[in-house]
Amino acid sequence: MKILLDHLAAHQPIPRVIIHSLDASIYQVSVEIDGSERPLWETPERLLSRRNLTALRELFAGLAIGALVLRQRSAYDEMVGQPLREGANTLEVPLDTRTYTLVEGP
Repeated sequence: MKILLDHLAAHQPIPRVIIHSLDASIYQVSVEIDGSERPLWETPERLLSRRNLTALRELFAGLAIGALVLRQRSAYDEMVGQPLREGANTLEVPLDTRTYTLVEGP
């Protein structure tokens, strides 16, 4: 069963939202529901993706989220002189679940 963005509110609280940082500022999302990580779909035919991390985070404003993380996997350690790893090279950075507020200037 696909999890659609429009139906995400029915799955609250959501333990974890994972924003996957892909190539060239492309972000896709998966959610943890019922103990498993599942991709989030914008429509039944299209995965949710954006080129702007802030715009993507704003889609989750008002939802009950336990944790919001940015995940990046790198397959390019050897390009920067790192030894090959036996496991996945995954970095997860916690993000604030609050959206940014613009402050008007003088």
